[in-house]
Formats: sequence, structure tokens, C-alpha cells
Amino acid sequence: MAGKLEKPLLDFVGRLPVGVQLARFEAVDREGWLDLNLAILSRVIDPVLEQGRVPNSLIVDAGRAGIDRYVGLMLGFLGRRVLGQYDPQLLGAEPVAADGLYLVETNVEEWAKKADLPGEDLRRWLILHEMTHAWQFAAHPWLRVDMEQSLRVLLESTTRKAPAAARIAAFAGVLPAQWRVMRRMQGTMSLVEGYSNLVMNELGARLLPGFERIEEAYRARSSGKSILELLIWKLSGLDLKLQQYRRGEAFAKAIYDAHGMKDLNLAWQGPDAMPRVEELSNPEAWYRRVARA
Repeated sequence: MAGKLEKPLLDFVGRLPVGVQLARFEAVDREGWLDLNLAILSRVIDPVLEQGRVPNSLIVDAGRAGIDRYVGLMLGFLGRRVLGQYDPQLLGAEPVAADGLYLVETNVEEWAKKADLPGEDLRRWLILHEMTHAWQFAAHPWLRVDMEQSLRVLLESTTRKAPAAARIAAFAGVLPAQWRVMRRMQGTMSLVEGYSNLVMNELGARLLPGFERIEEAYRARSSGKSILELLIWKLSGLDLKLQQYRRGEAFAKAIYDAHGMKDLNLAWQGPDAMPRVEELSNPEAWYRRVARA
């Protein structure tokens, strides 16, 4: 199924460098998704916890048990909602393993039945989104490098030896250096997600007979959260992330409609071409900046 979508996807977004291929999809159940993400978190957090043995580090103060409880809560919640995922192998040990594309088949099947959606079209729609992420990283190697560097800045600040007030400020992301990195990452991640949503919907409308039903059901699914779900989204910050991604999608759509995919793809030239946070709500300001560069 994914193989048949690769050509129209690449025709729309742009070709891959010679010799580069997209990751292959793997269907997993909820348990498989949990195992996958525990491994991802271990890859990122364990080295930080090891550094956290430094006396007076914030990680030691917080404790592994507190981190484990938070991770368990979030994975338990997300494990019942996530439909697809791309793992770019950020912060992986050398040699870096191949990236991965996944559909959480248990959740896809459950939602298709509950919302009475065409299962094959739904899977194609999700594949378009995750495959776009794979293209973003495969066609633009700088993206992985830039995101890894930013993550290291944020993670390492929580383990360095420093007065308690400075470490708490670092953890909260309010130190000037951290704040700059966080804002740059917000702009990058907003475009990464918003661009994928644009591709998923533009190609979905062209290729999938059941697209309108799927899009309508997805909007209802996003807005129809229970009180408990809303609380978890608020407490975890996922609600803010979703708002940011919507801004990214609106940004991508505005540039695409006004200037076309070629000009939207100027964002993939390098880190400095990514939209700044303030440009997400002013797409033409971004366009003027990068078009004349």
C-alpha cells in the first residue's frame, strides 16, 4: 500500500537524493507501539540519567521514579490514540539505526469501525502523513543534525552542576540560551507537522475517494475529547503542541496557496530558512525573508 503512494508523494513534494530511500512501514499493535516508544525514550533519557549522577543535578533531584511515572502516564494515554508514527532515530548511538514508519493497527482498526470509515483509504491517508515525515528527514540530512543539536542543548542543561535556582530555570526552559533554542525548535516542529498535514490533505483529496469522510471524522475526533482527556492534554502540554501544529499547517497552506510547493520547499534549505515562531502567524514575512536570501 505504501509503495503505491510513494511516487505520487515524491511527485508532489520533490525527489529524493540519489541512493536515498524512504523507510518501510511496519504495522504494530498497542503493545508493539509501547515497546517502540519505551526504547525511544530509553535512547534519549538513559544517557541523561547517567549524567545525572553528577551531584546536585536536577535529574537526581527529580528522580527516576518520578520520570517513570510521568512516562507511564503519557504512554498509557497516547497508546490508545496514536494512529501512526515516524521515528527518525534522533540521538541514536553510532552507527545510527534505520529510521522507522509505523501504523498502530489496533487503533486504526478501532477508529475505522467506530467512525464507519473506509479502512483502506484511512490507512493510505495516515501513510501519506508519516511518509512525508520520512521524506523530510531523508531528503534533508541537516534536519536530523539540527534537531539533535537542539535536543542536546536542552537535555544537557538539566544535568550540569549548578545552583538549584539555575537548574530549575534550565528545566523550565527560561534561561536565555535555552529559550532561543526552544523557540527555534517550535518553529521547526510546527512546519514539520504542518507541512505533513498539508501533504496528507492535498494528496488525500486527489487520491482517496473517502477523503472527505475521513477528514470530517478526524476533526470530530480531535475536538471530541472527554473531560479526563482534556485534563491530560492540558497538564502534559499536548494541547499547546497541537495549537502550535495547527499554526504550522495554516502557515504551510498559506504559502502553498499563494506561491506553490516550490516556494514552500524553500524552508528545507537549512535551519535559517525555517519559519521563526513569529512568522508562523505572518507567512508573507517568512516568504520575503527567504525568497530574497
